[in-house]
Amino acid sequence: MTGREMGSSGEIWVIAEQRGGKVAEVSLELLGKGRKLSRELDLTLSSVLLGDGVERAADELVFHGAEKVYLFEEERLGYYQGDAYARLLTDIAREHGPEIILIGATEIGRELAPRVAARLGTGLTAHCIDLHIDEVDGTPRLVHMVPGWGGNLVMHVVCSEKRPQIVTVKPGILPKPERNEDNKGEIVRVKPRLRADDFSRMETVEVVEETAEGIPLEPAEIVVCAGWGMNALGDLSKAKELAGVIGGVVAGTRPATDRGWVGEDQMIGQSGRSVRPRLFISLGASGAMHYTTGFTGSQVILAVDKNPQAPIFQVADIGIVGDLGEVLPCLIEELKKTG
Repeated sequence: MTGREMGSSGEIWVIAEQRGGKVAEVSLELLGKGRKLSRELDLTLSSVLLGDGVERAADELVFHGAEKVYLFEEERLGYYQGDAYARLLTDIAREHGPEIILIGATEIGRELAPRVAARLGTGLTAHCIDLHIDEVDGTPRLVHMVPGWGGNLVMHVVCSEKRPQIVTVKPGILPKPERNEDNKGEIVRVKPRLRADDFSRMETVEVVEETAEGIPLEPAEIVVCAGWGMNALGDLSKAKELAGVIGGVVAGTRPATDRGWVGEDQMIGQSGRSVRPRLFISLGASGAMHYTTGFTGSQVILAVDKNPQAPIFQVADIGIVGDLGEVLPCLIEELKKTG
């Protein structure tokens, strides 16, 4: 049985998030995964975009793999409106019956996804770290991979009955597809039938972007992440020095964040940020799964820890067993020599 036979419209949807007309990176990442899934299930990859003056954003979705874009444009949709967005998405989902709906697990997505799922009377699998197709009772099914039990296990979730299947995926976990302006796709304009009660409880009137200090984590090519083991050194001065020498950005684990060494926006892991740098350096972190899920897509992982049995060495490409107080100064000195 193919995916087309299981769904009514034969489509996978990516709900595209945009701010100021720019598509969120996670939406493009989901298009890459959606493209792979759509081919395996013989489905059409579509996207749904809501906003004001976002036609160029719709083109970007096509350039990144969407075969069809349902476009809602209206001045009052320029900023995210929870009630309006949820109702419009629910209505169009009921009309077209997608098989799968993918949503980024951002601040907006975490609020929007359960609203839509509840209205549609379907299930929601949140904070997935990957998706793949597997045979279940002789039928190809979408498998949702979610960290569980404190991040120590990965659970495989299958939604065998309810449709559409709604899934949220954290930003930074999936690779972004290549942009190709030769891609062709259909832009389907949908008239937003807004109502007064869409804005009766709450309305977004302005969005103020916070300015992050230093370089943002997600686009950084080198990330130096401090774990609880840095406590023996008293602070993050050596981690910051290492990052400065190699042009990296400093991040931290949950214990480092709780200690106040780094801010919440610099925390790596299941409840923090996910990154895919060229080089990820883990300093003094044992390597629990809720931490490692935040950087598994890194090209090269270098880990330093004094415990040779630490789980971090199971995912590291390069491992150094030793005391941070001894290893870091030597590492920094050698890197300075290379220039």
